[in-house]
This record gives sequence, C-alpha cells and structure tokens, in this order.
Amino acid sequence: MTGTKRDHVTIFTDGGCQPNPGPGGWAALLRFGDSERELSGARPIPPTTRWS
Repeated sequence: MTGTKRDHVTIFTDGGCQPNPGPGGWAALLRFGDSERELSGARPIPPTTRWS
C-alpha cells in the first residue's frame, strides 16, 4: 500500500495544567487509516511543568 494514507500514523497531542506549575493532564489521538485510538492521563500531584 505504498503511497496511501494507510502508510503512516497521525498523532494529535495536547496537555496543560492549572495553575502553572500544578496538577496536569494530557491527551493524544492516534489515527491509522480508518482506525482511531484515544489516550489520556493526569498527574494530580504538582509540579507537572517544572523542568528537572
């Protein structure tokens, strides 16, 4: 199936926290042809945006 859209996975991602830094969450949508998969998660204990 070379050259068709089924040759790759498209991934959409997003995340955030409130307040910043603070508890955070994330989500992703993966698309492969006609199939989709949603993934998500959270970390209720801050910090989620601090660089180590």
